[in-house]
Amino acid sequence: MKDMDGKVAIVTGGASGMGQIITRRLAAKGARVAIFDVNDQGLQATAAEAGNITAFHCDISNLQEVESRVAEVASSLGPVDLLVHAAALMPSHKLTDHTHEKMERLFRINYFGTTYMVQAVLPSMLERKSGRIIAFGSIAGIALVPKMGAYCATKAAVNAYMEVLQNEIRNSGVRVHLVCPPAVNTALIDQSIATDSPGSIIEARKNGRLADPEKIVDAIEKGVSKDRDIIYPGEAKLLYLWRALFPRLWWKTVMHFEQ
Repeated sequence: MKDMDGKVAIVTGGASGMGQIITRRLAAKGARVAIFDVNDQGLQATAAEAGNITAFHCDISNLQEVESRVAEVASSLGPVDLLVHAAALMPSHKLTDHTHEKMERLFRINYFGTTYMVQAVLPSMLERKSGRIIAFGSIAGIALVPKMGAYCATKAAVNAYMEVLQNEIRNSGVRVHLVCPPAVNTALIDQSIATDSPGSIIEARKNGRLADPEKIVDAIEKGVSKDRDIIYPGEAKLLYLWRALFPRLWWKTVMHFEQ
């Protein structure tokens, strides 16, 4: 994410967590940053930090609202050069306790929110043969855990969507990166803890093992600078290999925390 001076960026989830960290760094580099979120207090507080940050209330699960807000950004700030899609929801429930209504809402936010945002900015980028999209999937879409089956499914869908997209448009001039972070110490973890969190996450928070969001963003920036298709920051690569090579051991370990 270098050479952003004067460029236009949209960051979803920009009112908190890693989205907010990325917003601050982009603004410091001179980018004109539009932040999308439904957290109005966080939006206004973040926008107040710099004159080149503009807040837009946007429910990413609403296609019409996404298209309208992206059009507002293009009209007021200029064509979008960078999309960083970090917004998500992460409640935790056993699948036997999860309702269809709540699972559908989770898919509308995590998966369709991703497709809505990507497809809102992509046509202009393809026309200009220039632009970059960085979307947050998750290692949870690969290294599955109990009590997060619906969340894991949404992130597996995001992982698949972004990997296919980056290969379909590889020679278009538009660059696409998929980020698969591990559990990070942000408000998303609070959502999990407030519901029926996996024991492994509770234990990780208790022992201070949750990833530092600033360090994860450092790793993302490094991955983008090296032009990596898929970025596994922090311990995500280790978790990927563990789940892939030793699936029985993986499940034995994560289920141990549920006892």
